[in-house]
Amino acid sequence: MNNWFQDQASGLRLMQKSSRVQVISVTGGKGGVGKTNITLNMASAMAAMGKRVMVLDADLGLANVDVLLGIRVKRNLSHVLRGECTLDEALVEGPQGIKIIPATSGNQSMTELSPLEHVSLIRAFSEMKTPIDILLVDTAAGISDMVLSFSRAAQEVMVVVCDEPTSITDAYALIKILSRDYGVFRFKIIANMVRSQREGRELFAKLTRVTDRFLDAALELVACVPFDGNLRLAVRRQTLVVNQYPKSPSAMAIKMLADKAISWPAPERAGGHLQFFIENLLNPPVAETDVWSK
Repeated sequence: MNNWFQDQASGLRLMQKSSRVQVISVTGGKGGVGKTNITLNMASAMAAMGKRVMVLDADLGLANVDVLLGIRVKRNLSHVLRGECTLDEALVEGPQGIKIIPATSGNQSMTELSPLEHVSLIRAFSEMKTPIDILLVDTAAGISDMVLSFSRAAQEVMVVVCDEPTSITDAYALIKILSRDYGVFRFKIIANMVRSQREGRELFAKLTRVTDRFLDAALELVACVPFDGNLRLAVRRQTLVVNQYPKSPSAMAIKMLADKAISWPAPERAGGHLQFFIENLLNPPVAETDVWSK
């Protein structure tokens, strides 16, 4: 097995023919904060700006990207890991031509991949032929090993937070374990479902008051997405607000976020390549279990 891993890692380092891929993890700690909506709308907005965008539904046991878009999926990531199809064959197309890697729903075994399944995932990415510029990773809620692995492997980590005590507490816990145990020190914060820019800034201040005191982490507020009935209506219609109601407040905020994210520079080091993302999934560090102690 060790030779298998070494061979895969060596092969990934030779993927210099691939273009630089910007990998952004969208997470939130708590469920229900709107991260999947942010991810999909941001992906569609980026695609409308001419970028080749792929979304990885990384909630491997409770997939919902396809449900939000009303897309029928024949193959998903579990078929890829079982060797029944390639990653390219499992891709489905979403709005504005975005590519989606669908996950499974109701499959608990997918939430904790075995070493062999990790190898299969790495091999699937290394053999992928579909060209992309940006990979958006929509993680599961919580602080499971898979959430932490996907987040630490990404180039940028965006944390979606709502003005609720549980959302702020869970976001803090996620940032804490990633910074303390996984070497992630930069986080981009999205204040979601706020009533005003001021409320969004106040929400960010609540979070930074705690992180500045206890953590070695740098937080940046990158977007304040307003509470918007148009977004809720788009969800019910299984469409995206940036396409269905492009002039609505939430759509405008998300499009501004997408434009900002496109301008984030890709580092010159290997971290700007998709293989860095994959290799980090291959070699996750051992994290401590106590995320609450100060």
